[in-house]
Amino acid sequence: MENLVPVKSSFVQKVLCHNIAMSPRLIQALEIATIAGRSTLSLFQNQPEIEIKSDETPVTLADKRAEEIARKEIEKRFPGEAVLGEEQGMSGAGDDRWVIDPIDGTKSFIAGVPLYSTLLSYEQAGQPILGVVYFPALDELYYAELGGGAFCNGRQIHVQDVAVFKNSIICCGSHAGMKKNGYQEGLDQIAVDAMATRTWCDAYGHMLVAGGRVAAMLDPTVSRWDISSVIPIIREAGGVAMSFSGNEPLADPESPKYNLISTSPGIKDALLEQFAK
Repeated sequence: MENLVPVKSSFVQKVLCHNIAMSPRLIQALEIATIAGRSTLSLFQNQPEIEIKSDETPVTLADKRAEEIARKEIEKRFPGEAVLGEEQGMSGAGDDRWVIDPIDGTKSFIAGVPLYSTLLSYEQAGQPILGVVYFPALDELYYAELGGGAFCNGRQIHVQDVAVFKNSIICCGSHAGMKKNGYQEGLDQIAVDAMATRTWCDAYGHMLVAGGRVAAMLDPTVSRWDISSVIPIIREAGGVAMSFSGNEPLADPESPKYNLISTSPGIKDALLEQFAK
C-alpha cells in the first residue's frame, strides 16, 4: 500500500483541483519534486559556488541540497525504497526505484537562465512508469504516468501533428555533443530542411516537444537520470521517445550513457533516416 503523507504544497493542491485521475505515488512525486526544486531558488541568480566533478560537469550546493531533500522526502513517504540520484548514486537495490536529477541544466542554473528543472521518476523493472519535470524558476510542473495522459500545471498536453521538416522546429542538446557522437552530418541536413533549429536543451527541450511547441528534441549523450522522467511524459503526450537508432532508449539498465530523441510521430522516420546515413 502506498504511504500517503498529506500533500501540503499549495501549488500541488492547485494542480490536484483539476480532478485529474492520479495514483497516490504520482501525487507524492509531484510534491517531492516541487519541494526539492524550490529549494534551489534561494541560490538561483545568486552566484553559486561551482565545483567540477570527475566527469568534468559542474555541480553546485543547490544540486546537492535538492537531491538530499528529495531523498529525505522519498524515505519519509516510501520507507526503504531504492533511489538512484545524480549526486549520491544508488541507495538500496533493485530495478524498482526512484530516479532523481536534482538540477537538470546546471549550466543554465549557473548562468542565471531559468530553463533548469528538477526531475523525478519511478521505475519498475528498469522502465519509468511515471515522470515529473518541475521548472522552479518558471513554476511549470509537467507530469505523466502510464495510461493517464501528460499534463502541465493541470492542463493536458499533446505533441504537434507534423509530417515534414519544413513545418518543424527541431531542438538539440549541443552542437559539440552532436559532432562528438557522429550526428553532425544528420543535424546539418535537418537544419537545411527544417523551419528552424534551436539549442533549447536539457529537459526543457523535451518538454517543448511534449507541450506541442517544437517538433523534436535531439539529445546525443545523456545519463539515465536526465531522461527517465522525460520518457513517460513524451509518450503520454502522444510522442515517440527513442534512441538515435530507433530502439528503446533505456534498454540497458546499467549503461553509463544513453541518447534520446523525443519527437512527434509524423517525423520519426525522417529523423531516423538522417542519422542512419
